[in-house]
Amino acid sequence: QVQLVESGGGLVQPGGSLRLSCEAYTSTFSWYAMAWYRQAPGKQRELVAIITPGSSTNYADSVKGRFTISRDNAKSTVYLQMNSLKPDDTAVYHCNARHMANQNDYWGQGTQVTVSS
Repeated sequence: QVQLVESGGGLVQPGGSLRLSCEAYTSTFSWYAMAWYRQAPGKQRELVAIITPGSSTNYADSVKGRFTISRDNAKSTVYLQMNSLKPDDTAVYHCNARHMANQNDYWGQGTQVTVSS
């Protein structure tokens, strides 16, 4: 079992920035692909960004050029730097970990991001 603890959400004005963090409580963090998903009220959960153990990344079209996902294996932490935030980015952001060998899948509890003036 892997516990994921997110932090860094909050209220920000349009055009502002936030950095989300997700710490994974596991000794084998480097074996996991890490991702951020988000779910807005009344909408399905969607993939925002993913980073592989080798640090290859992929992004949803809606956040390309604005969001950056990164990982620090020494701290067992994945980050999501969010710039030029828009009201449409308002959602609960969830961290996900997927083991590359056995495909075990874990979720964090989520952190609220609200973009509003």
